[in-house]
Amino acid sequence: METKRVVCAHDCPDMCSLIAHVDNGRVVKIEGDPNHPLTAGFACGKVNRDHELVHSPERLKTPLRRTGPKGSGQFEPITWDQALDEITTKWRAIIAESGPQAILGYAYSAHQGLMNRGLTNGMFHALGTSRLNAGTVCDSCSDAAWEHTVGPVAGADPESVVESDLVVGWGSDLHATNVHLWALIEKARARGVKLVVIDPRRTRAARAADLYLPIRIGTDAALALGVMHILARDGLVDRAYIAAHTLGFDQVERDVLPNFPPARVAEITGLPVADIEQFAAMYGAAKKSFMRIGFGMSRFTHGGRNLRTVALLPGVTGAYGRYGGGALLATAAAFDLNYGAVRRPSGPVTARTINHLKLGEALVEANDPPIRALFIAANNPAVTNPNLAKLRAGLAREDLFTVVHDPFMTATTRYADIILPATTYLETEDFFRSYGTYYMQYSEAAVPPQHEAWSNLRVTQTLARRMGLNDPVFGMTPRDILKELFQGAGGPVAAYDPATLPEQGPISIAGKGAQVFGTPSGKLEFYSQTLADHGQPPLPGWEPDPAAPAAVSEYKLQLLTTPGYFQSHTAFSGVAFLREREGAPCAVLHPDDAKARGLTEGQKIRLFNDRGAIGVVLHVREDVRPGVILVPGQRPDEEAVSGTVNMLCDDGYTDLGEGATYQSTWLEARAW
Repeated sequence: METKRVVCAHDCPDMCSLIAHVDNGRVVKIEGDPNHPLTAGFACGKVNRDHELVHSPERLKTPLRRTGPKGSGQFEPITWDQALDEITTKWRAIIAESGPQAILGYAYSAHQGLMNRGLTNGMFHALGTSRLNAGTVCDSCSDAAWEHTVGPVAGADPESVVESDLVVGWGSDLHATNVHLWALIEKARARGVKLVVIDPRRTRAARAADLYLPIRIGTDAALALGVMHILARDGLVDRAYIAAHTLGFDQVERDVLPNFPPARVAEITGLPVADIEQFAAMYGAAKKSFMRIGFGMSRFTHGGRNLRTVALLPGVTGAYGRYGGGALLATAAAFDLNYGAVRRPSGPVTARTINHLKLGEALVEANDPPIRALFIAANNPAVTNPNLAKLRAGLAREDLFTVVHDPFMTATTRYADIILPATTYLETEDFFRSYGTYYMQYSEAAVPPQHEAWSNLRVTQTLARRMGLNDPVFGMTPRDILKELFQGAGGPVAAYDPATLPEQGPISIAGKGAQVFGTPSGKLEFYSQTLADHGQPPLPGWEPDPAAPAAVSEYKLQLLTTPGYFQSHTAFSGVAFLREREGAPCAVLHPDDAKARGLTEGQKIRLFNDRGAIGVVLHVREDVRPGVILVPGQRPDEEAVSGTVNMLCDDGYTDLGEGATYQSTWLEARAW
């Protein structure tokens, strides 16, 4: 038996350091690295089973070629040489006939390694193909809102929470996607620190909180403004901090806050006035309030304004000026690496860009030139994208040559012409930087690639050479690529020698200073001239969702989608134990809503709107408020009664960042 220190590559902010136990070339156990201060010796319930993911009997073992209609799942085994020959022959012919922009290829977030994700995108950049504006299905709106408020900088260090005097979890399900922060919060609570949870869903953290605020979906900005109103009314504003480090609070106080007294905020948010007053009093009394902001509140028509307004709140009390205070959305901006060496080794400066959430529209409607070839790695858009009817219609085009690189057969691979078997992260070597902590770490492979699986890195480098790309990075070892990532690096990471990183284990680059602002003014911007210049409201505010249906509409239930505790996304679908533990794809209704529709616990129900219908199992619980229907996890069709939830979601844009508006979805529920 041997042990290897590795890094979890799943799409999760914790980026845990792990210990893999290997016996005769087989991973037999995964556990948290006890020498990593944040992982602290434990891994989440999902990653604890990743040895089963590596050795799952459901793994794809060889390259496959389609033999039946697209989507039918009919394939035959072929060799790697046959697959690569067919891919490169098709690509060359398409480029000769229609130009490189008739090809779209990308890798997304199922592998967070900077090489296995980044270099695939770098190959398509070098080829001059169309480019995917990735992340709009996830975090582009929240990132844009944060940048227009705080700047393109990292937020509070999660480890600072042990020095906080109040913790606020706002729209963040800590047990599902951030469990190691929860462990630190428990340490803070052991010394008497209070926890406030603001979430439309009664999460596990909400059940344990000192104050739980079950806010209406999309009304976060109104609550934040109501709290600011009370802080100003009660003399709890840190005027010295406001004067030195913020811009435009005087305008907000004069023109915006009078419109959000507690009574109106209660009407908007559905929260009792007493609870709003209590939260404001707790927040105003705290000197080092730590707020964990979730991405989910931005997946809404006015999601950018929602998150931007919430992110302003720590500035009102001066919490941004103290270690242990402030707000955390993400930390990736702290790692000032030479990403371009991997993501943009060569190629034209500009090319056609396709929004990730509009992938279906591009496949169906783009014509200058039409997309004739598609390559997908580390993503399952046929489940995770909105407007799935259009996306799947695009994937079903017989004239679209599609290659998918994945460890498992998925809804997306079923539309492929060629399937390439992919490694899991435990079979790859890579370098990682977290997006929810300040740690970076090099990871070796725990075991060699299983069956005939290839890593993204190997596939990319092989295809690049076959396509005539001569950039040195397409011939480098991972450790040589690591040196390129640190060439010209800035900020704290510049102090590290990349030659020593593979042996160092997890490294923190966190500091203990006040929040730094990267906005044009260098301050926290209550007023954003950049937003004004782009025709957007420069001040925080709230208004009803224009996507909300009229009162006479038959669709009375607003959709809330959240990660499942054991199936947070389809990357975990390959572990049978986790599928069983999560249970069948379900929806959760408040008892009043279930009774009004004659629905009962455990019943199969039909969820529908003008975009489609799906079938799931019903749970009747008070975990959500009346008028909300919760669908946890993005689950494959074959696990559900019928379909998958994003069939019901439109592909409209958020107000900032052109992100997806999953929560601006209304539907109805009936018996199946």
